[in-house]
Amino acid sequence: MIDVAIVGAGFAGLGAAVRLREAGVSNLVIFERANDLGGTWRDNVYPGCRCDVASNLYSFSFAPNPDWSNTYSYQPEIWRYLRDVAAANDLDALIRYGHAVTDVAFDESTSLWRLTTSRGPVLARAVVLAVGALAEPRRPDIAGLESFAGPVLHTASWDAAVEFGGRRVGVIGTGASAIQVVPHLAATAKRLSIFQRTPPWILPHEGHRVPARTRWLYRHLPGPQRLARLRYYLRRELLVLGFVKNPQRMSVGERQALEFLADQIPDPHLRARLTPTYRMGCKRVLLSNDYYPALRRDSVAVITEPIERVVPEGIRTSDGAVHPLDVLVLATGFRVTDHPMGALVRGRAGATVGEALSGDLAHYLGTSFPGFPNLYMLAGPNTGLGHSSIIYMIESQLNYVVDAISIALTRRLLVEPTALAARHWTARVRDQLSSTIWATGCSSWYLTESGLNTTIWPDFTFRFRRATRGFRLRDHRLTPAGQGSVER
Repeated sequence: MIDVAIVGAGFAGLGAAVRLREAGVSNLVIFERANDLGGTWRDNVYPGCRCDVASNLYSFSFAPNPDWSNTYSYQPEIWRYLRDVAAANDLDALIRYGHAVTDVAFDESTSLWRLTTSRGPVLARAVVLAVGALAEPRRPDIAGLESFAGPVLHTASWDAAVEFGGRRVGVIGTGASAIQVVPHLAATAKRLSIFQRTPPWILPHEGHRVPARTRWLYRHLPGPQRLARLRYYLRRELLVLGFVKNPQRMSVGERQALEFLADQIPDPHLRARLTPTYRMGCKRVLLSNDYYPALRRDSVAVITEPIERVVPEGIRTSDGAVHPLDVLVLATGFRVTDHPMGALVRGRAGATVGEALSGDLAHYLGTSFPGFPNLYMLAGPNTGLGHSSIIYMIESQLNYVVDAISIALTRRLLVEPTALAARHWTARVRDQLSSTIWATGCSSWYLTESGLNTTIWPDFTFRFRRATRGFRLRDHRLTPAGQGSVER
């Protein structure tokens, strides 16, 4: 039996392990289904994969990296950073690779969590779910997809062996991964067809190489890098004034984006197809300097007619046209509000964490749930961001998680939020969301099938940090381990 089982070895899992060990918890294990750590930054190896949050903020506060080569890092460097963090903190010995967790169930009779893994069962006093929101690729529900005669790749499960040169390539989707991979495909494919349902708002990317003298300064004087991190953080927080406080403020960014579009796409017909008709920020705002130029190539077509079905030789659209393809790329994002892990985690009375992701179960701080004692979820419901770094949110959650687990282990208790505290927190978040940019009518991956936003945190991130800075006894039910928990 172990004290803490951490599921996932990406940013959240590694951060949890570091913080728990600092708090004196030594009997912990990280279960990782793959054969290496890194989570989404291990899996997303498509050409051009890059973070759209500045590196100085998209990193742990306790592990600054003075050697970022770019202000907005690419996938290989972020993955290397995670391996360096693991090495510096001796985490590799804690990770059990090739252990896919297929069931997590609370045993009322023993007050323990029973985890079923691909290598056998495990008992744990506490569980930290660190599986990540961007972990399970979403394949589109398109008729005939399985009938396609050529290779089908999702950007999150890239196959480097597939050749694109001289071939007809189709890309479904125009989100963050699409605008990063399209310029690379356009440079090699014989013909590139981009199937667009909704045009994204795109702003210029301000990423650039970090000069050697700046890296030298960061290595020898950490203060300037901390200041750069703070400056970027404060700039991003200002976006909350438009996203949350007054969506009309987004008109300034919209004008900038439209000017950028007009400058990049002189063809008025193509520009019309690429002009969004929803409020900026309702979907994730994208950054790119090379997406629009790629669309100007004679060999690239933006297709806006809805897809009717996939046929063996390509894609048939609603106008009856068949677009012949040799390779199909799915840039269709991830299963966020219906993450498969949610259905595998069962608390008291058969409730699942998936009910919280879908909006049917109240949550507390996006981290814990009534009926799930000693279980915590990092990057859980309503902790996602449209403007800043999820790493900041994860570190905020860990302040609460570490305190709660320490109390549970040292005093041999079952700790869970009260149903009342969870309802109050969830109601507060939903009330705040009702007047934000994300409630202005567009469809996005932030929303459940019923239209409920269970993804985004609708406020300044420093307010979330304040809410999670410690353990509030009044919001929790504490029960001696081995006894059933009852409402008080």
